[in-house]
Parts: sequence; C-alpha cells; structure tokens
Amino acid sequence: MSNMIPFTSNYEDKSNEFGYQFEFHCQRCNNGYESTFQPSASGIGGNLLQNAGNLLGGIFERVNNINVSDMMRSQARDAALRKAVEEMKPFFSQCPRCGVWVCKQVCWNDQTQLCAQCSPKVTQEVAAMQSQAQLQQLQEKVQKQDFTAGVDVKNTQVGQCPHCGAASQGGKFCASCGQPLATKTTCSKCNAEIAAGAKFCANCGASTAQ
Repeated sequence: MSNMIPFTSNYEDKSNEFGYQFEFHCQRCNNGYESTFQPSASGIGGNLLQNAGNLLGGIFERVNNINVSDMMRSQARDAALRKAVEEMKPFFSQCPRCGVWVCKQVCWNDQTQLCAQCSPKVTQEVAAMQSQAQLQQLQEKVQKQDFTAGVDVKNTQVGQCPHCGAASQGGKFCASCGQPLATKTTCSKCNAEIAAGAKFCANCGASTAQ
C-alpha cells in the first residue's frame, strides 16, 4: 500500500531525458497545472553505466548495465511522481460522490464538499437563471412590438432590380434606375392583380396610385 501513487488518471507525463515533470488536469473543466521540473540524476548515471559497458566490450556487461539503468530510471520516475503528487494536492480535490478529481479554483464547491457537477454553486446558478429570464423577457417584449410599419407585404418584392441588377433597397422603384421593382402588384382594395402600368384596377376600378 505504501507504494501506491494517487492521481493515476488525471495526469500526463511530460518527462524527458533531462528530468521529470508532470501535468495534472481537472477532470471537469480540464484546466491544467504543471509540477516543478525535477532534473534527472539517474538519467546521467544510466549514460555513465552504458558507456562503461561499451568500454569493457562485453555484451553481458552492457545488458546488465542497461537493465540497472532502466531500473534506476523507473525508481527515479516513481519518486518524482510522488513528489509531484504532493506538490499538486493543494490544487485538487476528489469528489466523494462521483470520484472525479477536480480543481479547487473552479470546479469545487467548498460549502458542500462536492464537485460543482454534483453540487452546482448556487450563486452561479442563480446568475445564469437571471440572465436566461432576462433574455426571455426581452424576447417577449420585442415580439410585442410592430416592426412592419412601412414594409410592403402585399406586393411581390425582389432582391435586386429586374432591369439594372442593382440591389433592392425596398420601395416600389429602383433607387439606381428608377424602374418598378415589383414584377406583380395587387389592388389595395380587392387584392386583384394589376397589370403593369395600369392606373386603375380592372376588377374593382380603384386607383392604383397610393
């Protein structure tokens, strides 16, 4: 039991030939914290042992030295990991409800001693609800307003002038060439279609001038 190393699922080994370093991350928000870099004395010693084996020239000596070097590196890494775990412990807590390791800065609820996933922080939830309610109320107010004043919904509208190709800016006539924009118009009295250029509706006789 004394050889057990915690934090086995939320760290990444960043070690290299020069030393040991580990990156611990929160299993909820994935924020990361790097441990202090620890220079590797065993890595240097392993190189010295391997060079000694090469000088002796014996294959058995080289194999034995490499095995000793690997064992030293493994022991040194375990020791470095234990030290890094002790260094990182103040920044993490394990939720007793769901078992995940989370960062204390963002994802830990001090009041309930649970992670923020199992026990959301009340003030944050209230703030989020208030914001959602505000947006909903604004949407209801906006929907009650009339934004259609001045918009021609009876006559067929076009995206560009059929005569010169200029973008339509609304209205009955093109702002670029002055030609009628609507390809079809309807009578404001009876909604019958009015022929292009007609001054009166052929169905009810109403004037097309507005």
